Amino acid sequence: MGYIMNLRKIVGSRPLIMAGACVILVNSRNELLLQRRTDNHCWGLAGGSLELGESLEEAAKRELFEETGLTASKLKLFNVYSGQDFYYKYPHGDEVFNVVTAFICDSYEGVLKKGENEVEKLQFFNVNEIPSNINPTDSPIIDEYRQKFS
Repeated sequence: MGYIMNLRKIVGSRPLIMAGACVILVNSRNELLLQRRTDNHCWGLAGGSLELGESLEEAAKRELFEETGLTASKLKLFNVYSGQDFYYKYPHGDEVFNVVTAFICDSYEGVLKKGENEVEKLQFFNVNEIPSNINPTDSPIIDEYRQKFS
């Protein structure tokens, strides 16, 4: 069981500050990989929370592999996000204020395979044709990426 789940046993669903990382994975056609989440059915980036003793880069690579089956060969720091825009209340009631470190990955290997528990679907999208139902805390990250690179 992960760090956050163990902490939840103590604090319940009260708001937590949750540090994590996400990956803006870009293929050779400059398309973004998005996943449709099982919890809220929105599209978003591969990513998740840090485990004890893990670096942000390690968390980004682990989450990318767990959710997509892909292994990042190289990650480039994009930006760090926090504040009111990164508050999220999960459908089951847990509340978090995310501190998210976003990485860009355009060098990866493996076969695309959705993570069984968290991912309904994986799909690459043209940066100008991103779905409208984006996970709330991924939206500002994707918007900033699109402004800089589309």
